[in-house]
Amino acid sequence: QVQLIESGGGLVQAGGSLRLSCAASGRTLSTYSMAWFRQAPGKEREFVAAISRSGGSTRYSDSVKGRFTISRDNAKNTLTLQMNNLKPEDTAGYYCAADREFTIPPKTTAALYDYWGQGTQVSVSS
Repeated sequence: QVQLIESGGGLVQAGGSLRLSCAASGRTLSTYSMAWFRQAPGKEREFVAAISRSGGSTRYSDSVKGRFTISRDNAKNTLTLQMNNLKPEDTAGYYCAADREFTIPPKTTAALYDYWGQGTQVSVSS
């Protein structure tokens, strides 16, 4: 079983950037497809981005495509989400998730992911 810990959240003005990290322990990250989801108060958890085990396949939601970049460093057991040109509607708790199943492309449905971190808050002011 893998443990996931997110970091890097904070308060930023619209147009700014943040870099989220997800550190894995317990098992090597390379055995999981990984994803970022987010959840704003009163809303359902929403897919943001996903990446395959090797990093060769990625997927993005339409709302973040062209602004966010997901990447992974399996040697360092770390998943990253680079967020540029942030908008107030990006305000949410951001969660990394791990999927035990090998799929290409990686999944976008939250219920299909097996392990979750505790989340990190991102707040974007206008």
